[in-house]
Amino acid sequence: MNNLLILAVGFGAAFGTTIAWLPQVGRTWTTRSARDFSWGYLALFMMGVFLWTMYGVLRHDVVVMVANGVTLLLVMSVGLVKARESESLSADDADRTQMEQ
Repeated sequence: MNNLLILAVGFGAAFGTTIAWLPQVGRTWTTRSARDFSWGYLALFMMGVFLWTMYGVLRHDVVVMVANGVTLLLVMSVGLVKARESESLSADDADRTQMEQ
């Protein structure tokens, strides 16, 4: 098969699966909430995408490296929003407990 066709199919697949995260990332940033994501899901997904990125590096596969590297950044941004949200909720709980005493 033609190498250019293989590369085009790879980039098409990579584009589709990576861009699929943009609506969720946009909503997460806009609402500043990632409550719908569990920490377990985010951690496992990030680990998997990180390992795919490393696989691409080891295989010198630009498509795998770029697609998974970008996806990893997008998912990490959702994790960052979730961490900030968790911090805020913990601070609110501490404030409520202090006011009750």
